[in-house]
Formats: sequence, structure tokens, C-alpha cells
Amino acid sequence: MKVLIVSDSHGLTKDLIELKKKYRTEVETMIHCGDSELDAHSEAMSSYIAVRGNCDFDSNFANEQLVSIKRNGLAFYVTHGHLYNVKMSLMNLRYRAEEVGANVVCFGHSHIAGAELIDNMLFINPGSIILPRLRKEKTYAILEVDEAKNCVVKFFSIDGKELNELRVECKIG
Repeated sequence: MKVLIVSDSHGLTKDLIELKKKYRTEVETMIHCGDSELDAHSEAMSSYIAVRGNCDFDSNFANEQLVSIKRNGLAFYVTHGHLYNVKMSLMNLRYRAEEVGANVVCFGHSHIAGAELIDNMLFINPGSIILPRLRKEKTYAILEVDEAKNCVVKFFSIDGKELNELRVECKIG
């Protein structure tokens, strides 16, 4: 199973559409972790499971979503992160993910790409495809999970180059 994860596109439409076209036959799910600043029903946002960020004003976006990917039995918790103070710590976000029974947590807000396993939960921040922080590359992530729940999180620059130094491999469960 593969999942495309993006966040913090801040009005960008062209690259969201291009990512959808590029990965539509490769990934099972596409997630946008908020701050798209677009209408939920726009062409750019169609096909994405999306949440509301602090810069989103379309009431059709929920603050959070719990998505079950049945093939691997994983529960994905998707939120932007601003309601959990993720720029300071992941502790509040971890507590919420535990409350909802999540295995994988997808969030944004900080614009900082990274992934880590905390208490057997995989946390993924894809960074930003328009305004990255702590690196020059505009980033998104692809999560690959096999039947044994071995995970690989790969990060890519917007031009499709894999950023191997950000790659994370782990096992859930």
C-alpha cells in the first residue's frame, strides 16, 4: 500500500494537480494535511482526504479525520497540527492519536518535513510544497506499508527527487 501525503500548499493549485496525476495509479490514498487555502470542492483538492488548517476558511473541511485503510488494518489520524501546538511538541498530538486509536498520524503546520515512530505510532509531517522551513526543498511524502506493517516513509522534492536523508523505515505493531 502507498499513501501520498502533502501539506501547507497555501493556494498552490498546479503542483497539487500534477501530484495527483503523477501518483493516481501508484497510491491507494492521497492526504492533504491542511492549509491548502482552496475550496474543498476545487479541482486541485478533489481526490485528497483533507483537513482544515489555520489558514483554511472553507467550512467543508473538518479539523480532523480518522481514515481506516482496510488492506493493512491501519488507522490514519489526519489533522493540521495547529490545534495541538505541534511547533512546540508532539505530546498533545500523540495523546489525541492515542484517544482515536491511530497507528499513523499525518500533520503539517510547521512546514518541517520529517517522520518518527513514537510509542508505536508513526508521525509524518510532509513539510510544505510551497514554503518549506529548515531546508530549501519543497517537500511531500510517500508512505509505503507492506502486509507485515513494515513502513518506509520517503520524502521527495516537488520536482520528484527523493531526499534520502529524510527516509524513515520502521515497523508498526
